[in-house]
Amino acid sequence: MSKPLISVVIPVYRAEKMLDELYRRLKVAIETVTPHFEIVLVEDCGPDRSWDVIERLAAADPRVVGLQFSRNFGQHYGITAGLDICQGDWVVVMDCDLQDAPEEIPRLYAKAQEGYDVVLALRGERRDPLLKRFTSWLFYRLFSYLADIDFDGDSGNFRIMSRKVVRNFTKMREQLRFFGGHVQWMGFPTTGIRVQHAERMEGTSSYTFAKLFKLASDTIIAYSDKPLRMAARLGLTMAGISFLFGSFLLGRALLQGSPVPGWSSLIVSLYFIGGLIIGILGIIGVYLGKAFDEAKKRPLYIVRRMTPNAGEMDD
Repeated sequence: MSKPLISVVIPVYRAEKMLDELYRRLKVAIETVTPHFEIVLVEDCGPDRSWDVIERLAAADPRVVGLQFSRNFGQHYGITAGLDICQGDWVVVMDCDLQDAPEEIPRLYAKAQEGYDVVLALRGERRDPLLKRFTSWLFYRLFSYLADIDFDGDSGNFRIMSRKVVRNFTKMREQLRFFGGHVQWMGFPTTGIRVQHAERMEGTSSYTFAKLFKLASDTIIAYSDKPLRMAARLGLTMAGISFLFGSFLLGRALLQGSPVPGWSSLIVSLYFIGGLIIGILGIIGVYLGKAFDEAKKRPLYIVRRMTPNAGEMDD
């Protein structure tokens, strides 16, 4: 098979009923650009028979490449594995639930030919529940502020990237993975085009609120030390206020005598300061824990099996 011009990397989880339609639409869309493409499907050890469908598709079309993890590692690790093995000069990353329309890939590719290394698919009206749209908006606002990165919350994972971007992305092997943040941090010429965002074809998202909260907190910690700096500033500010208030009380005691102290205010102050100290120590502990995870140097993911047409992998 000729070297692909376009690779499509798709993390797969609970997508058994969607994969045939996804493949059909991808094939029709990309063949309007080139017959030389590959579709890399990374199955994240879901509870359904998605891997069986991937094996069937790969047996029928050598342009379909499949990987299956040994356990559930997560979406961003699936993207990483796909980018590690893909061969295309241009690489599209998208989700498997068909909310990202394969028909937009020719438009992304055409825009990239104007001189951009990254073209984002900017979602217009999102077809997600109101709570998910609100939490997503809140996360991107907090992430942009804490990580000091101007991150566009209108874009998800759906985008096209040059081989140069993919090659540099695969050099970043930190344990905490956030695909969009990694690409944004590299700073290659980037633009975006508006695309249609469809409703999920089947089922519901596997991202619960707890999973989204964990992803958000881990990502912010991975990209920024601003929470530590904010905690330090808060501590110094409280120390300064306490010093000034203590000086005021000392001066009043010298001039007017010392009043009987109030137990309520004392207890409230102790609980407040104690909780603040524990919270700051907790933030420091989280950073130390993440540093410990990085120091272990474990592989980002483990591949259980691959389709015969898959290439070699380092991990």
